[in-house]
Amino acid sequence: MNTKSIFILLSLVFSLDLLGASKFAIPATDKGLPGEGPIRRYAWFKNLWEKKRTGWAKQVKQDQGALVFLGDSITQGWGGNFRGHFKGVKVANRGISGDTTRGVLIRLKEDVLSLNPKGVVILIGTNDLEEKATPEVIAGNLKLIIAALKKHNAKLPIILCNTFPSSATKRRPTDQIKKINQLYFAAVKGDAQITVLDTWLLFADAKGDAKKVEFDDLLHPNKIGYDKWAAALGPLLATHGFMETGADKFKMESGFVSLFNGKDLTGWGFRNQKTQEKLATFDGKKSSNDGRYVAINARLVVTTPPEGRRVQQLWTTREFPKNFILKLEFRATPNADSGVFIRRPQLQCRDYVLAGPWKELKKYKPQEWNEIVAIVKDGVAHCTCNGEVLNAEFKVPASGPIGLEGDRGQMEYRRIRVKELD
Repeated sequence: MNTKSIFILLSLVFSLDLLGASKFAIPATDKGLPGEGPIRRYAWFKNLWEKKRTGWAKQVKQDQGALVFLGDSITQGWGGNFRGHFKGVKVANRGISGDTTRGVLIRLKEDVLSLNPKGVVILIGTNDLEEKATPEVIAGNLKLIIAALKKHNAKLPIILCNTFPSSATKRRPTDQIKKINQLYFAAVKGDAQITVLDTWLLFADAKGDAKKVEFDDLLHPNKIGYDKWAAALGPLLATHGFMETGADKFKMESGFVSLFNGKDLTGWGFRNQKTQEKLATFDGKKSSNDGRYVAINARLVVTTPPEGRRVQQLWTTREFPKNFILKLEFRATPNADSGVFIRRPQLQCRDYVLAGPWKELKKYKPQEWNEIVAIVKDGVAHCTCNGEVLNAEFKVPASGPIGLEGDRGQMEYRRIRVKELD
């Protein structure tokens, strides 16, 4: 091949590269683009936006069927290895620093839908505020993003993270962020395909701002912040089958009898809340007839109600007239509310740090497994969480079933067991 031919070939390759890159460039104008509101066109952002998207286009095949994280710099900050979190999960980071809801909407087809994701985690909206978009415009774009995801896959699990707190000093005042999150929730309320994760309450201080200990610059999480976010996502990812799919290796103590076999809801059912009359039993079934209680990989999951809050109660079909020791472990998503019924009275079982009532527990582990022990003797239960006393004299009836409540957020229970006392 002579020098002229080589030059022509290299010119052709260069031209094709330019054409390929231009496909992922920010449109020069807003004309004909979906959504409303700001599209950033700063030089640094245009370069980053095109660079990221051009690189991702080369990874479409290898990222097929991934759990996709979609957002801006906060999502981008996970990095390619997600800071060591979500091990064993095929993940793809599709966050671009500085992006807005409208920017995400424009790039959704190539960056996300082309991957045929098995799930999507969304965090977006904070940069829109800096560009003076209204909460209504931001929420409107989110609706379009959600609609496109649902159209692509009507069964796609979507986790919508509330916009993180920041600071008025970052042109992201608390009242505006709270309004965005209210509109986000209203947009997806009642949609069982979407789980809203309360990441605003998870991170906000008493004034509703980000905390320096978790956000060095009051905008981007540091290691502490990312660890906290990962812990909050973990239970939801486990419920959707991305994590914790193996068997529980727990060995029960001598004398204890399991109340939950880990495979289905045998031994559990619904009762009339007033009369305690048995209304339905779920022996051999993996879920209750309303789908609120589900057996998943040795966990009894009280699922997140799509309407935000819905009180429901699941009861053992068996009654417990003798003195006994009840042991179980629970894990709560941020601000989740549930309870354990001991012969009928309710012992509050929640994300205690955010939901109370025992906010000062030193041994409680947010978004991790915690153990409840209730020792019932002669009509009084002594109740602890990880060894710390919740209620030393919890009065209970002479007999009755064990129950689990669902209210808001997701709750999980496992290793539910009883030992009758002489």
